[in-house]
Amino acid sequence: MAPDRTVAAQARPEQEFFCFRVGDLRFGIPSENVLEVMRAGLLTPLPRTPSFILGVTGHRGQVLPVVDLLRFLSKGEARIGPRTRIFVGVSGSYVSGVVADTVLGLRRVPVADILPPPLGGDQAAEHLLGVVQGAGPQDGLNLLNFSKLLQTARQRAVVR
Repeated sequence: MAPDRTVAAQARPEQEFFCFRVGDLRFGIPSENVLEVMRAGLLTPLPRTPSFILGVTGHRGQVLPVVDLLRFLSKGEARIGPRTRIFVGVSGSYVSGVVADTVLGLRRVPVADILPPPLGGDQAAEHLLGVVQGAGPQDGLNLLNFSKLLQTARQRAVVR
């Protein structure tokens, strides 16, 4: 007799993440922090903003700052091309666009499979909820604390 799915889900809770790739890195953020995904359109650069803010774009009557996650985490620089996407991320009252080379989709991850962030890591490690190891080295997933990331990005942008 097979176990009931609801009982199995309660026995092994899962969390849903929106997964994407930027450069060589694969990230996931809690799906409740993503409103939608759109094509990267025209960005208007802003003077005297940190380098990780690529500019602003208009979206549904709002002006959204667009963040280059690689620059923010000191991991390189994102390239905007015809296949580049921007996802609209939200945390509380903060709303921002984030550059993604490829959208990988939604993925349910068992909470037990989430490993803690590496100790003594770089700047990126302080913004991680944890990591999920994959079958191969390219299949791993860095789970971002998107709320903390947006809050830190806003603080760095306003301080200037």
